[in-house]
Amino acid sequence: MLIMNILLTVNDEADVDTVRGLLTEQARLSRAEPGCIQFDAYHSNADPKRFLLHERWESQAALDEHRKAKAYTTIYQPQVLPKVTREAHPSTLLE
Repeated sequence: MLIMNILLTVNDEADVDTVRGLLTEQARLSRAEPGCIQFDAYHSNADPKRFLLHERWESQAALDEHRKAKAYTTIYQPQVLPKVTREAHPSTLLE
């Protein structure tokens, strides 16, 4: 299993609502993809410009396919990434 935690900070506060809507749609589409175990998008209560994506994928291959799918290629990459600063944190679940 592959776990990704991605912190996003919206660069211009005027884009917060747009990014929120885009991430909501991206999460919905991503959840339906093969190999997606979990895909959640969170909006910070402490800082309105901050979002967190928490993703769990069956494998690196599943994540690679996600990066070719509609949610990534039509929403995340072209519409979200230009509006945010991104910090990716591949993670390991502690048990």
